[in-house]
Amino acid sequence: MSVGKRIYLKRQLPDPALVKEFETVPASNTGDVMGRSCGMDPRIRLMSQPSKQMTAGPALTVKTCAGDNLTLHAALNIAQEGDFIVVANEGGSARSIMGEVMMAYLKETRKIAGIVIDGPIRDIDEIGKWDFPVYATGTNPGGPYKEGPGEINVPVSCGNISVNPGDIILADPDGVIVIPRNDAAQILEDAKKFQAADEAKLAAAKNGTANRAWVEKSLDAKGYEIIDDYYRG
Repeated sequence: MSVGKRIYLKRQLPDPALVKEFETVPASNTGDVMGRSCGMDPRIRLMSQPSKQMTAGPALTVKTCAGDNLTLHAALNIAQEGDFIVVANEGGSARSIMGEVMMAYLKETRKIAGIVIDGPIRDIDEIGKWDFPVYATGTNPGGPYKEGPGEINVPVSCGNISVNPGDIILADPDGVIVIPRNDAAQILEDAKKFQAADEAKLAAAKNGTANRAWVEKSLDAKGYEIIDDYYRG
Protein backbone atom coordinates (compact mmCIF):
# COMPACT_ATOMS: atom_id res chain seq x y z
CA MET A 1 0.00 0.00 0.00
CA SER A 2 1.32 3.43 -0.98
CA VAL A 3 1.37 5.18 2.38
CA GLY A 4 1.67 8.89 1.65
CA LYS A 5 -0.04 8.53 -1.72
CA ARG A 6 -3.41 7.04 -0.78
CA ILE A 7 -6.87 8.20 -1.83
CA TYR A 8 -9.70 6.51 0.03
CA LEU A 9 -13.00 6.93 -1.78
CA LYS A 10 -15.24 5.88 1.10
CA ARG A 11 -15.93 7.37 4.53
CA GLN A 12 -18.23 6.48 7.38
CA LEU A 13 -20.65 9.40 7.28
CA PRO A 14 -22.86 10.87 10.01
CA ASP A 15 -26.63 11.07 9.72
CA PRO A 16 -27.39 14.07 7.45
CA ALA A 17 -30.27 15.13 9.71
CA LEU A 18 -27.88 15.20 12.68
CA VAL A 19 -25.41 17.32 10.74
CA LYS A 20 -28.17 19.77 9.85
CA GLU A 21 -29.21 20.08 13.50
CA PHE A 22 -25.76 21.36 14.44
CA GLU A 23 -26.43 24.43 12.31
CA THR A 24 -28.89 25.59 15.00
CA VAL A 25 -26.23 25.74 17.74
CA PRO A 26 -23.30 28.20 17.82
CA ALA A 27 -19.84 26.68 17.61
CA SER A 28 -19.03 28.19 21.02
CA ASN A 29 -21.89 26.38 22.78
CA THR A 30 -21.03 23.11 21.07
CA GLY A 31 -17.36 23.49 21.91
CA ASP A 32 -18.14 24.21 25.57
CA VAL A 33 -19.75 20.78 26.03
CA MET A 34 -16.71 19.11 24.47
CA GLY A 35 -14.26 20.19 27.15
CA ARG A 36 -13.40 23.35 25.20
CA SER A 37 -10.68 21.43 23.37
CA CYS A 38 -12.06 21.13 19.85
CA GLY A 39 -11.53 24.58 18.33
CA MET A 40 -9.02 25.06 15.55
CA ASP A 41 -6.24 27.58 16.06
CA PRO A 42 -7.51 31.13 15.29
CA ARG A 43 -4.83 31.54 12.66
CA ILE A 44 -7.48 29.75 10.55
CA ARG A 45 -10.12 32.42 10.12
CA LEU A 46 -13.17 33.22 8.02
CA MET A 47 -12.13 34.77 4.70
CA SER A 48 -15.52 35.14 2.97
CA GLN A 49 -19.04 36.38 3.75
CA PRO A 50 -21.44 33.44 4.16
CA SER A 51 -25.05 34.43 4.76
CA LYS A 52 -25.65 31.54 7.20
CA GLN A 53 -24.29 32.10 10.68
CA MET A 54 -23.47 28.40 11.23
CA THR A 55 -22.48 25.83 8.62
CA ALA A 56 -21.90 22.12 9.21
CA GLY A 57 -20.82 19.21 7.05
CA PRO A 58 -18.97 15.89 7.16
CA ALA A 59 -15.21 16.16 6.85
CA LEU A 60 -13.52 15.14 3.65
CA THR A 61 -9.91 15.23 4.79
CA VAL A 62 -6.95 16.12 2.59
CA LYS A 63 -3.30 15.83 3.58
CA THR A 64 -0.85 17.76 1.41
CA CYS A 65 2.78 18.76 1.45
CA ALA A 66 3.21 22.43 2.30
CA GLY A 67 2.36 24.52 -0.75
CA ASP A 68 1.36 21.59 -2.96
CA ASN A 69 -2.23 21.07 -4.16
CA LEU A 70 -2.14 18.00 -6.42
CA THR A 71 -3.98 15.94 -3.81
CA LEU A 72 -6.45 18.76 -3.24
CA HIS A 73 -7.25 18.70 -6.96
CA ALA A 74 -7.98 14.98 -6.58
CA ALA A 75 -10.35 15.81 -3.71
CA LEU A 76 -12.24 18.20 -5.98
CA ASN A 77 -13.07 15.24 -8.21
CA ILE A 78 -14.59 13.15 -5.41
CA ALA A 79 -16.18 15.76 -3.13
CA GLN A 80 -19.90 15.31 -2.55
CA GLU A 81 -22.60 17.91 -2.06
CA GLY A 82 -22.60 19.07 1.56
CA ASP A 83 -19.03 17.98 2.34
CA PHE A 84 -16.74 20.20 4.38
CA ILE A 85 -13.24 19.84 2.93
CA VAL A 86 -10.46 20.00 5.54
CA VAL A 87 -6.94 20.56 4.20
CA ALA A 88 -3.85 19.83 6.30
CA ASN A 89 -1.00 21.73 4.67
CA GLU A 90 1.79 21.16 7.19
CA GLY A 91 1.18 24.72 8.38
CA GLY A 92 2.85 26.07 5.25
CA SER A 93 2.42 29.73 4.32
CA ALA A 94 4.93 30.33 1.52
CA ARG A 95 2.43 29.52 -1.25
CA SER A 96 -1.33 29.67 -1.62
CA ILE A 97 -3.11 26.33 -1.87
CA MET A 98 -5.99 27.40 -4.08
CA GLY A 99 -7.68 30.39 -5.69
CA GLU A 100 -10.84 31.52 -7.44
CA VAL A 101 -11.02 28.86 -10.17
CA MET A 102 -10.79 25.86 -7.85
CA MET A 103 -13.00 27.52 -5.25
CA ALA A 104 -15.69 28.31 -7.83
CA TYR A 105 -15.73 24.67 -8.89
CA LEU A 106 -16.31 23.56 -5.31
CA LYS A 107 -18.98 26.16 -4.70
CA GLU A 108 -20.95 26.00 -7.94
CA THR A 109 -20.38 22.50 -9.32
CA ARG A 110 -19.67 20.32 -6.29
CA LYS A 111 -21.86 22.41 -3.96
CA ILE A 112 -19.86 21.57 -0.86
CA ALA A 113 -20.73 23.09 2.51
CA GLY A 114 -17.39 24.85 2.90
CA ILE A 115 -13.63 24.46 3.13
CA VAL A 116 -11.00 24.81 5.85
CA ILE A 117 -7.35 25.21 4.82
CA ASP A 118 -4.39 25.26 7.17
CA GLY A 119 -2.62 27.59 4.77
CA PRO A 120 -3.22 30.64 2.58
CA ILE A 121 -5.43 31.20 -0.46
CA ARG A 122 -5.35 33.80 -3.21
CA ASP A 123 -7.86 35.83 -5.28
CA ILE A 124 -9.30 37.22 -2.07
CA ASP A 125 -10.71 40.22 -3.96
CA GLU A 126 -13.37 37.86 -5.34
CA ILE A 127 -13.52 35.02 -2.83
CA GLY A 128 -13.79 37.47 0.03
CA LYS A 129 -17.21 38.57 -1.25
CA TRP A 130 -18.69 35.11 -1.68
CA ASP A 131 -21.64 33.62 0.16
CA PHE A 132 -19.59 30.49 0.80
CA PRO A 133 -17.67 29.49 3.96
CA VAL A 134 -13.94 29.72 3.30
CA TYR A 135 -11.53 29.43 6.23
CA ALA A 136 -7.78 29.86 5.74
CA THR A 137 -4.74 31.36 7.43
CA GLY A 138 -4.47 34.35 5.11
CA THR A 139 -3.50 35.18 1.56
CA ASN A 140 -0.44 34.76 -0.62
CA PRO A 141 -0.22 35.53 -4.36
CA GLY A 142 2.34 32.78 -4.88
CA GLY A 143 0.85 29.67 -6.45
CA PRO A 144 1.20 26.02 -5.38
CA TYR A 145 3.17 23.13 -6.79
CA LYS A 146 1.46 20.01 -8.13
CA GLU A 147 3.86 17.22 -7.26
CA GLY A 148 2.47 15.45 -4.18
CA PRO A 149 2.63 13.37 -2.14
CA GLY A 150 -0.62 13.51 -0.24
CA GLU A 151 -3.60 11.53 0.99
CA ILE A 152 -7.39 11.79 1.07
CA ASN A 153 -9.80 10.56 3.75
CA VAL A 154 -7.16 9.72 6.33
CA PRO A 155 -6.80 11.27 9.82
CA VAL A 156 -5.21 14.74 9.65
CA SER A 157 -4.26 17.60 11.94
CA CYS A 158 -5.70 20.96 10.92
CA GLY A 159 -5.34 24.04 13.09
CA ASN A 160 -3.78 21.82 15.80
CA ILE A 161 -6.94 19.69 16.02
CA SER A 162 -7.28 16.06 14.92
CA VAL A 163 -9.87 15.44 12.20
CA ASN A 164 -11.04 12.04 11.03
CA PRO A 165 -12.90 11.47 7.77
CA GLY A 166 -16.62 11.80 8.45
CA ASP A 167 -16.26 13.92 11.59
CA ILE A 168 -18.65 16.86 11.64
CA ILE A 169 -17.16 20.27 10.96
CA LEU A 170 -19.10 23.17 12.48
CA ALA A 171 -18.03 26.67 11.48
CA ASP A 172 -19.32 30.15 12.26
CA PRO A 173 -17.82 33.65 12.57
CA ASP A 174 -15.94 32.58 15.73
CA GLY A 175 -14.05 29.86 13.87
CA VAL A 176 -14.10 26.11 13.32
CA ILE A 177 -14.69 23.18 15.66
CA VAL A 178 -14.48 19.43 15.04
CA ILE A 179 -17.18 17.08 16.36
CA PRO A 180 -16.23 13.38 16.49
CA ARG A 181 -18.71 11.44 14.39
CA ASN A 182 -19.23 8.66 16.93
CA ASP A 183 -20.08 11.12 19.72
CA ALA A 184 -22.11 13.59 17.67
CA ALA A 185 -25.63 12.62 18.84
CA GLN A 186 -24.78 13.05 22.54
CA ILE A 187 -22.83 16.23 21.86
CA LEU A 188 -25.80 17.73 20.03
CA GLU A 189 -28.14 16.94 22.92
CA ASP A 190 -25.73 18.47 25.43
CA ALA A 191 -25.07 21.50 23.25
CA LYS A 192 -28.76 22.32 22.91
CA LYS A 193 -29.16 22.24 26.70
CA PHE A 194 -26.09 24.43 27.11
CA GLN A 195 -27.41 26.85 24.50
CA ALA A 196 -30.69 27.26 26.38
CA ALA A 197 -28.85 27.93 29.64
CA ASP A 198 -26.50 30.36 27.90
CA GLU A 199 -29.41 32.32 26.46
CA ALA A 200 -30.90 32.60 29.94
CA LYS A 201 -27.57 33.93 31.25
CA LEU A 202 -27.46 36.48 28.45
CA ALA A 203 -30.95 37.70 29.29
CA ALA A 204 -29.97 38.07 32.96
CA ALA A 205 -26.80 39.97 32.00
CA LYS A 206 -28.92 42.43 30.05
CA ASN A 207 -31.75 42.92 32.56
CA GLY A 208 -29.64 43.20 35.71
CA THR A 209 -30.59 39.90 37.34
CA ALA A 210 -27.28 38.09 36.83
CA ASN A 211 -26.09 36.19 39.91
CA ARG A 212 -22.31 36.65 40.22
CA ALA A 213 -21.93 35.06 43.66
CA TRP A 214 -20.20 32.06 42.13
CA VAL A 215 -17.11 34.19 41.43
CA GLU A 216 -16.37 34.87 45.12
CA LYS A 217 -17.04 31.23 46.00
CA SER A 218 -14.64 30.04 43.32
CA LEU A 219 -11.92 32.49 44.33
CA ASP A 220 -12.24 31.44 47.96
CA ALA A 221 -12.11 27.75 47.07
CA LYS A 222 -8.92 28.30 45.09
CA GLY A 223 -7.19 30.21 47.86
CA TYR A 224 -7.30 33.78 46.56
CA GLU A 225 -6.61 36.59 49.04
CA ILE A 226 -8.82 39.67 48.81
CA ILE A 227 -6.98 42.72 50.22
CA ASP A 228 -8.91 45.92 50.92
CA ASP A 229 -5.86 48.16 50.54
CA TYR A 230 -3.37 49.58 47.98
CA TYR A 231 -0.46 47.62 46.63
CA ARG A 232 2.67 49.00 48.29
CA GLY A 233 5.75 48.03 46.29
